[in-house]
Amino acid sequence: MGVSSATPNPGNLNPAADDEIFSASRWTRGNFWFPTRIVVNSLRVSRLKRRLFGSSEESISISQVASVKISTGVFWSDIVIESTGGTEPITSHGHRKADALRIRDLVESFQAARR
Repeated sequence: MGVSSATPNPGNLNPAADDEIFSASRWTRGNFWFPTRIVVNSLRVSRLKRRLFGSSEESISISQVASVKISTGVFWSDIVIESTGGTEPITSHGHRKADALRIRDLVESFQAARR
Protein backbone atom coordinates (compact mmCIF):
# COMPACT_ATOMS: atom_id res chain seq x y z
CA MET A 1 0.00 0.00 0.00
CA GLY A 2 1.27 3.46 -0.73
CA VAL A 3 3.85 4.95 -3.02
CA SER A 4 6.75 3.04 -4.50
CA SER A 5 9.79 4.39 -6.23
CA ALA A 6 10.46 3.63 -9.86
CA THR A 7 11.57 0.03 -9.45
CA PRO A 8 10.96 -2.72 -11.98
CA ASN A 9 7.77 -4.71 -11.46
CA PRO A 10 5.96 -7.31 -13.57
CA GLY A 11 3.43 -4.84 -14.98
CA ASN A 12 5.95 -2.16 -15.90
CA LEU A 13 9.30 -3.60 -16.93
CA ASN A 14 10.81 -0.30 -18.05
CA PRO A 15 9.85 2.37 -15.53
CA ALA A 16 10.82 5.93 -16.27
CA ALA A 17 12.77 8.02 -13.79
CA ASP A 18 9.71 10.14 -12.97
CA ASP A 19 7.28 7.22 -12.41
CA GLU A 20 5.33 7.28 -9.16
CA ILE A 21 3.51 4.06 -8.35
CA PHE A 22 0.50 3.96 -6.03
CA SER A 23 -0.80 0.58 -4.81
CA ALA A 24 -4.30 -0.06 -3.53
CA SER A 25 -4.82 -1.68 -0.16
CA ARG A 26 -5.04 -5.47 -0.07
CA TRP A 27 -7.96 -5.09 2.36
CA THR A 28 -10.29 -3.75 -0.34
CA ARG A 29 -12.54 -5.54 -2.83
CA GLY A 30 -10.65 -7.16 -5.70
CA ASN A 31 -7.19 -6.27 -4.40
CA PHE A 32 -6.37 -9.11 -2.00
CA TRP A 33 -4.10 -11.23 -4.21
CA PHE A 34 -3.08 -8.67 -6.80
CA PRO A 35 -3.57 -5.04 -5.72
CA THR A 36 -4.27 -2.48 -8.41
CA ARG A 37 -1.44 -0.05 -9.16
CA ILE A 38 -1.73 3.45 -10.56
CA VAL A 39 1.43 4.68 -12.28
CA VAL A 40 1.75 8.41 -12.96
CA ASN A 41 4.54 9.97 -14.98
CA SER A 42 5.00 12.99 -17.22
CA LEU A 43 3.59 11.15 -20.26
CA ARG A 44 0.62 9.11 -18.99
CA VAL A 45 -1.51 7.76 -16.17
CA SER A 46 -1.75 3.96 -16.15
CA ARG A 47 -3.79 1.44 -14.18
CA LEU A 48 -2.05 -1.92 -13.85
CA LYS A 49 -4.00 -4.94 -12.66
CA ARG A 50 -2.16 -8.25 -12.39
CA ARG A 51 -3.97 -11.56 -12.60
CA LEU A 52 -2.95 -15.14 -12.03
CA PHE A 53 -2.18 -15.46 -15.74
CA GLY A 54 -1.14 -12.13 -17.21
CA SER A 55 -2.19 -8.59 -16.47
CA SER A 56 -4.26 -5.76 -17.87
CA GLU A 57 -3.19 -2.17 -18.37
CA GLU A 58 -5.20 0.95 -19.17
CA SER A 59 -3.54 4.27 -19.80
CA ILE A 60 -4.48 7.82 -20.67
CA SER A 61 -2.03 10.40 -21.96
CA ILE A 62 -1.50 13.30 -19.55
CA SER A 63 -2.63 15.72 -22.26
CA GLN A 64 -5.89 13.74 -22.63
CA VAL A 65 -6.86 13.69 -18.94
CA ALA A 66 -10.06 15.71 -18.50
CA SER A 67 -10.58 15.30 -14.76
CA VAL A 68 -9.54 13.38 -11.68
CA LYS A 69 -12.40 12.59 -9.30
CA ILE A 70 -11.74 11.40 -5.77
CA SER A 71 -14.43 9.86 -3.59
CA THR A 72 -13.28 9.44 -0.01
CA GLY A 73 -14.79 6.98 2.44
CA VAL A 74 -13.99 6.26 6.05
CA PHE A 75 -10.80 4.34 5.26
CA TRP A 76 -10.21 4.26 1.51
CA SER A 77 -10.62 6.49 -1.52
CA ASP A 78 -11.89 5.72 -5.00
CA ILE A 79 -10.26 7.43 -7.97
CA VAL A 80 -11.83 8.07 -11.39
CA ILE A 81 -9.60 9.56 -14.10
CA GLU A 82 -11.63 10.69 -17.11
CA SER A 83 -10.36 11.22 -20.63
CA THR A 84 -11.20 13.97 -23.11
CA GLY A 85 -11.26 11.35 -25.88
CA GLY A 86 -14.54 9.78 -24.77
CA THR A 87 -13.00 6.46 -23.76
CA GLU A 88 -13.86 4.64 -20.56
CA PRO A 89 -12.40 6.33 -17.48
CA ILE A 90 -9.68 4.70 -15.40
CA THR A 91 -11.19 3.67 -12.07
CA SER A 92 -9.49 2.29 -9.01
CA HIS A 93 -10.62 1.77 -5.43
CA GLY A 94 -8.85 1.11 -2.17
CA HIS A 95 -6.23 3.86 -2.18
CA ARG A 96 -5.28 5.96 0.81
CA LYS A 97 -6.61 9.52 0.79
CA ALA A 98 -3.08 10.95 0.70
CA ASP A 99 -2.24 8.80 -2.33
CA ALA A 100 -5.41 9.88 -4.15
CA LEU A 101 -4.61 13.54 -3.53
CA ARG A 102 -1.01 12.99 -4.68
CA ILE A 103 -2.24 11.36 -7.92
CA ARG A 104 -4.48 14.37 -8.60
CA ASP A 105 -1.67 16.83 -7.81
CA LEU A 106 0.80 14.99 -10.05
CA VAL A 107 -1.61 14.94 -12.99
CA GLU A 108 -2.33 18.65 -12.59
CA SER A 109 1.37 19.56 -12.31
CA PHE A 110 2.33 17.49 -15.36
CA GLN A 111 -0.52 19.09 -17.36
CA ALA A 112 0.60 22.57 -16.29
CA ALA A 113 4.19 21.79 -17.31
CA ARG A 114 3.05 20.78 -20.81
CA ARG A 115 1.30 24.11 -21.44
